[in-house]
Amino acid sequence: MCQPCRGVVELVVKGKLSLQLTKLSPNSPSHHSPLSIVSFPFDHHRRSRVTTPSCPPSEASRRVAREGVERGRGGDRDPVRSPPSDRIGSEREREREGGRENYAEPRIRSPRTGSAPPLPDLHRDARHVRDHGLLLRRRPDAQNRVYLIKELDRRTGQGQSAISVDDTLKVVACRHQHKKLVALEMELAAAKHEGFVGKYSSEPNGTRTEKRLLAVIGIMTGFGRKSYRDAIRKSWLPSGATLKKLEEEKGILVRFIIGRSANRGDSFDREIDEENKYTKDFIILDNHIEASEEHPKKTKIFFAHAAETIDAEFYAKVNDDLYVNTDALGAMLATHWDKPRVYIGCMKSGEVFSESSQKWYEPDWWKFGDGKSYFRHASGEMLVISRALAQFISINRSILRTYAHDDVSVGSWMIGLDVKHVNEGKLCCSPWSSGAICAAL
Repeated sequence: MCQPCRGVVELVVKGKLSLQLTKLSPNSPSHHSPLSIVSFPFDHHRRSRVTTPSCPPSEASRRVAREGVERGRGGDRDPVRSPPSDRIGSEREREREGGRENYAEPRIRSPRTGSAPPLPDLHRDARHVRDHGLLLRRRPDAQNRVYLIKELDRRTGQGQSAISVDDTLKVVACRHQHKKLVALEMELAAAKHEGFVGKYSSEPNGTRTEKRLLAVIGIMTGFGRKSYRDAIRKSWLPSGATLKKLEEEKGILVRFIIGRSANRGDSFDREIDEENKYTKDFIILDNHIEASEEHPKKTKIFFAHAAETIDAEFYAKVNDDLYVNTDALGAMLATHWDKPRVYIGCMKSGEVFSESSQKWYEPDWWKFGDGKSYFRHASGEMLVISRALAQFISINRSILRTYAHDDVSVGSWMIGLDVKHVNEGKLCCSPWSSGAICAAL
């Protein structure tokens, strides 16, 4: 035994192997003071050499090592704590091929009981030391402790987090937005399944013009009103190449809007088809039956159809007995480009007639309260809505309620939305209105 030092190896059953070097007095072997304690992860499945620093091995230490080797080779190994025999064999073969010596686990006996202390089921941290060559040498205790603490924090995740609080909040927000996106995608899929198919894209397609127009003006007309249409063509609506020039230079597309006869293909339908073949200024709503009491539905179908087939900033509805100054209309609409949802017209309110014998009878009069007064809405002679509102009508047309009059119906669709109502006096279509955009023919 090397004097005055001898090595005492202890196994600490806390997942670490501690090598404690103690200085012993030759005269008082029971009293000693520790010099240093080095702890590092250890895998008992991996055979390693445990040595004491600088002192040559004594005869007693050699005997202990030999006994450990004999036990490792013999049959008295603990079957619970020992690795499988096939694993031992494979590791021995690999070590022989690599030219390395094969060492057995030291079976250190207790100085009092003479039995070997139980080996804990340690995790395989020593493999990291072997693979990366991180061997604990004779270093000061402070350096060893710092190294071991860092390794423990890195492996157990108990050290300082690599992500800050702000980054964590961003991750949580992203996950929340992802959930909302998934929910919206599910709603969109359900809407498509029910027939609410959006057709609004920034890319042009076969049903859209290549350049977004400023406005689409739909002139509401009907059967037997050819004289009114001819008056409009002679006054403010050009035909042929001039009509095309109005679209290209001013960005305003004007079309007469009409449905189909209840007797599909009769003389009324044929007359409209012949007229359109010559003038090419109609939008024919094949899914609408032309009737005076169906004007609110016709207005709704027009806005929906125009939003789906023609890309424009604004959509206007006009009666077929009005003159429209398209230059003044374009200048006025240009001032509202910054409003994504705008509802423009000659705003008014009026009495709700509850008697069926009255001309402007409203069957749903009781919905407007005891005062029997309509909410504020644009006059039906001419009104304008922005592209977002036309798309809203297109998407929700199957559930939008119509009333007896088209202007009241459009106003009811707008009143519940976040819409900018613009009371534009120039759209009152009266001869005494200063700078009027529209007027009666």
